[in-house]
Amino acid sequence: MPELPEVETVRRGLETVLTGAKVRRVEARRPDLRFPLPTRFAARLEGQTIERLERRAKYLIAVLSGGEALVMHLGMTGRFTIESRGSAALLGDYVYQKGADPKHDHVVFHLIGGHLSGDVRVVYNDPRRFGFMMMMADADRDQHALFKNLGVEPLGLELTAEHLAKRAFARKTNLKTFLMDQRNIAGLGNIYVSEALHRAGLSPGRAARFLSDRRGLPTDRARALVPAIKSVLEQAIAAGGSTLKDYRDAGGAKGSFQDAFAVYGREGEACQRLGCSGIIERSVHAGRATYACKFCQR
Repeated sequence: MPELPEVETVRRGLETVLTGAKVRRVEARRPDLRFPLPTRFAARLEGQTIERLERRAKYLIAVLSGGEALVMHLGMTGRFTIESRGSAALLGDYVYQKGADPKHDHVVFHLIGGHLSGDVRVVYNDPRRFGFMMMMADADRDQHALFKNLGVEPLGLELTAEHLAKRAFARKTNLKTFLMDQRNIAGLGNIYVSEALHRAGLSPGRAARFLSDRRGLPTDRARALVPAIKSVLEQAIAAGGSTLKDYRDAGGAKGSFQDAFAVYGREGEACQRLGCSGIIERSVHAGRATYACKFCQR
């Protein structure tokens, strides 16, 4: 399932096209995805201007001029494709042909205006239909069940060693489970937690409480973990995310960060850390595969 870097890559690919554009028409080619589409879905979107496109955790959020927000989740196989007639010069790298089976084109947004010189279609394709779309009042978004319990954004200023120490104080859960808990940090997923823990030299099985001292202040482990998380995510976004199977960006391109994995999926291979002679091992935490080097991650 796409994690934060993949969703952010899609957001950036769509942003230039969506922001400032008017929704001329919406084709909802089926009544549901993972969940039923919102009541009067097309009618509530048509005529609205998309003021901005945001990301919160793993959700894409189109904020509309009428005060509502369209919240979108890609699920496991969801993808957006941008199609244009006669405006390739303006849209540049954001104009692409479809690369997915059109029978799974479930929602089509017809856009005009903003930075667009002609009609543009943004097509949502989802073979397994694990993605979803919801609409809600933008002013009330933070209180919605999807968002109200989410933790800090890992690339924001709120993710600090002090935040980790406070959330981890006296916690018995292990670091892998702690970091995967969306109430602590929003958007971190299985791949990037494994990679960040390796960069920080921390064992995924170590108790989270070791991120704080007895006074609740951050330890050196917490101070090492914050830049490790941020650097992994930033580099993954720069690489267009990671493609293990289905993920594509808004232009149909695969991500390439999987080529730089230090531990994820590398069971039995030598650790890449300079001077380390360890071997990457696989374990399971909270039902998810975890990869780490027991020699240099303590």
